[in-house]
Amino acid sequence: MSTDFPAVSILRKDLEPPLADIGGGVGEGNNGKFPPGGGGGGNNDDDEEEGESKEEEEFGPVMKYEDVMKETRARGATLPDDMLEAAKSVGIRKVILERYLDLQGTVWPLGVMMRSCSMLRDRMLADPNFLFKVGTEVVIDSCCATFAEVQKRGKDFWAEFELYAADLLVGVVVDIALVGLLAPYVRFGQPSISKGFLGSMQRASLALPSSVFEAERPGCRFSSQQRIATYFYKGILYGSVGFSCGLIGQGIANMIMTAKRNVNKSDEDIPVPPLVKSAALWDSVVAYAVKGAGFGGVFLAVSSNTRYQIINGLERVMETSALTKQVPPIALAFTVGIRFANNIYGGMQFIDWARLSGCQ
Repeated sequence: MSTDFPAVSILRKDLEPPLADIGGGVGEGNNGKFPPGGGGGGNNDDDEEEGESKEEEEFGPVMKYEDVMKETRARGATLPDDMLEAAKSVGIRKVILERYLDLQGTVWPLGVMMRSCSMLRDRMLADPNFLFKVGTEVVIDSCCATFAEVQKRGKDFWAEFELYAADLLVGVVVDIALVGLLAPYVRFGQPSISKGFLGSMQRASLALPSSVFEAERPGCRFSSQQRIATYFYKGILYGSVGFSCGLIGQGIANMIMTAKRNVNKSDEDIPVPPLVKSAALWDSVVAYAVKGAGFGGVFLAVSSNTRYQIINGLERVMETSALTKQVPPIALAFTVGIRFANNIYGGMQFIDWARLSGCQ
């Protein structure tokens, strides 16, 4: 879903604490590395110097507070509080600052959202194509969902229209969640972590890569155990989103179906599906939105999670290839093609399984 920048600090590493990272890791310690076993790399000077060189090559030099404010005022802009604090404390990488200033000055509503929505801002700073990928997912999802429904349901399409409509409505939210959960992001500041067992779990999850195939760099390495843990952790998140959206989507469908039957009852009406059973088994997150064969939260955690992790990895390979660097639109075309194929595959399976399971 996104270009997986490695989870490396984009601010100065020689000051503590580092206030920004890209990816799933939390900078910690004097050099911004991850804690042992938590995505950190080696602590030797050669690795650190090589890592700094790689970062400066990709993200530009670190700009001090005075330079950051001079550039910001020259653009007639202001920085959010977390970015301002980062600028005062450790500085901000030039590419990240310029990317923010460019995006916040774009037309409505993107400019407003960049200034007011940190979740979108942080993902756009890590991957400027994030919104393109979300939009691609939503458009393909909706079109493929409609086509698959018409083909599979045939003459029963209008009789079962409530199910299709509920899926389509929930699908937009689901698409954003599916893309966003695996997207890399820039983090400004250290998150507040509770003490005890929950704090340890939170720290461990924050040290994981954004996705299984996130790239490594000197000073920022992920172990095999971490990548495996990421797969299961994201699977739990996908499953939770699947169940929640299934519950909401099926609830909307049930209400529409009940209201329709109260107004105009027909012998051709299909039974109203059981709400909790449908939510537990229904892959509403993919919601005919051609995302997973409908095994509910469980299938979403296994099938959809696996497929989207692979898509993320393939997109990263394509986006970092020599060919794409020469012709950037190739990466966008690849994103459209691979997500279209994924949606077709998942969507055609969904309806078959939903009928076999008795959910619809």
